[in-house]
Amino acid sequence: MTDPAPVSGTRRRAALAFIFVTVLIDVLAFGVIIPVLPHLVEQFVGGKTDTAAYWIGAFGTAFALIQFVTSPVQGALSDRYGRRPVILLSCLGLGLDFVFMALAPSLAWLFVGRIISAITSASFTTANAYVADITPPEQRAKHYGLLGAAFGLGFIVGPLIGGWLGELDLRLPFWFAAVLALLNFVYGLLVLPESLPAERRAARFDWSQTVPFGSLKLLRRYPQIFGLAVVVFIANLAHYVYPSVFVLFADYAYRWGQKEVGYVLAVVGVLNVIVNVVLVGRVVRGLGERRALLFSLACGALGFAIYGAADVGWMFLLGLPVGALWAISAPATQALITRQVGPEAQGRIQGALMSLVSVAGIVGPGLFAGSFGYFIGERAPLHLPGAPWYIAGLLLALAALIAWRYAPRSQPAGEAAGP
Repeated sequence: MTDPAPVSGTRRRAALAFIFVTVLIDVLAFGVIIPVLPHLVEQFVGGKTDTAAYWIGAFGTAFALIQFVTSPVQGALSDRYGRRPVILLSCLGLGLDFVFMALAPSLAWLFVGRIISAITSASFTTANAYVADITPPEQRAKHYGLLGAAFGLGFIVGPLIGGWLGELDLRLPFWFAAVLALLNFVYGLLVLPESLPAERRAARFDWSQTVPFGSLKLLRRYPQIFGLAVVVFIANLAHYVYPSVFVLFADYAYRWGQKEVGYVLAVVGVLNVIVNVVLVGRVVRGLGERRALLFSLACGALGFAIYGAADVGWMFLLGLPVGALWAISAPATQALITRQVGPEAQGRIQGALMSLVSVAGIVGPGLFAGSFGYFIGERAPLHLPGAPWYIAGLLLALAALIAWRYAPRSQPAGEAAGP
């Protein structure tokens, strides 16, 4: 395995700033539509919440299915031709697609728009490979935490803006997202540097590693990370409970409107930023990547249990600080995985991991939205709106057991994160 080529501290900080802003703007663009997309679907189906839940599940499954097919292609393209062009095409495609969704006259056209979003949303996968390109292994957990902070900032501001704009018009957040994504394209075109020099790129574009299940076979070539890849899959499966049910659940259980949902998601974003910026480096340095991963998965499972049991809004809010500590798991897992892979394969490994995320997304929306719709419907054996949260908590408990078995034990805690 080859470590990243030496990069000066100033150049590394500048490059990380570029990719941080790129991810931040992309997350903002997605965040502004979170409070309104389920309600727009609900409007198209005549205001029926249980029917809207099933359609949201179908939207999420289709999105993930398309990403399962396209993510390995994007990863392989970035290994062969560089990270920068993949990120730029992603931003341009997303911007144009948000315009398409803003104009969608029916549920079918909105569905098509989500499929296009799945094809073009590549920057998150490539951003992980970008960080691995320019960061030494001992500092990756901290810098992946900074990417997590970009997600958190995006989810502070995005849902707040989306909630306020959605009160005026359900289509307005889509226009706002389009402007953000297109500005991100212009920004990247002007200033985003390439992180993977030509001499470190893959020698050729290998189609065999872009076939979805072929990309998953790539993970089996690295037995030292295969168990961690299973953890990535299960954790992301649990994470799909949020986009699948939160907006409809909050409306159904607590009568929270778009503004209230925006406020709660902003609190979630603030907590995410605090955890990623303040705690990730310290916790990983103090506990080591393995124990930090186990601790954070346990916190996530407990947070989901609190959400499921909360029959009033303030009880749900009590679970937010506990569940927020789950954010430590992603940078800890990424750091463990990227230590085992050289720069020439980082993009393909990240693409394969994103394929796992996509498989989780194929299963997750139907599992969570379907269970929510079922347990609030007339045929349910008991009325249990919190069922999806309980399922997600059990999944994270399973992920913790697998991580305990397969996460490497040998790394000293003091070397887990850079200064």
